[in-house]
Amino acid sequence: MPRITTLNLNGIRSAFRKGFADWLTATRPDVVCLQEIKIQDADLSDEMRHPDGYTSYFHHAEKKGYSGVGLYARQPAATVTIGMGNPEFDSEGRVLRADWPELTVVSAYLPSGTSGDERQTAKYRFLDLFEAWMQGLMQEHRDTGREFIVCGDWNIAHHEIDLKNWRGNRKNSGFLPEERAWLTKLFDTQGWVDVYRKLYPDTTGDAYTWWSNRGQAWAKNVGWRIDYQVATPGVATRAKQASIYKDERFSDHAPLTVDYGD
Repeated sequence: MPRITTLNLNGIRSAFRKGFADWLTATRPDVVCLQEIKIQDADLSDEMRHPDGYTSYFHHAEKKGYSGVGLYARQPAATVTIGMGNPEFDSEGRVLRADWPELTVVSAYLPSGTSGDERQTAKYRFLDLFEAWMQGLMQEHRDTGREFIVCGDWNIAHHEIDLKNWRGNRKNSGFLPEERAWLTKLFDTQGWVDVYRKLYPDTTGDAYTWWSNRGQAWAKNVGWRIDYQVATPGVATRAKQASIYKDERFSDHAPLTVDYGD
């Protein structure tokens, strides 16, 4: 089974300038899920399109410099599906599905609602659609035995241990009761598994994957755990270890890597 990494790049050009390609060569994940690539297809360099040893797939947002997801794979996918079949959010480049014979990996970038009420309302629309889409994947898993790993920036911290300043963020997008309840429904009702939390149920500060650029958030580790690998139960039980790489900074997020054993 593979080593899978997920990372919100906050701009693929910026991440590559900061050494992301060298890190890929050194760590050699089998699949790398990328979010917020912020680039159009015509602007991808050869290095971004073909990192050493990888086949690439992208779902670009229509709006320049915005959103977009991608996936690098050492073994080319059998099929790739772009989007969820919803024009509003597919135009934003939110979801990319790659299938291998027995495993599907999804790179997903869920909307943020931090810019105001309009975007928070849009976020709730997306969550409703995504919940039904995830239910469809779970049904496919039950019908066929196919395993799924949905990686990405979910823009929601689930529990109080998932962010440093939880008391001050209870009324802020990303830690609202409705958002947290939505995640709970995915896990407790649909049956998805939060792989990192399965491995490390009590980890706090070492679990954070995103730090605001304001103030001294990074220096003081005032972070949030909003990047997840969410899996069907079978493949989730094969997760052996997870790591969050913080020795270098390619983005305001850190890469989350999970090793899935045989």
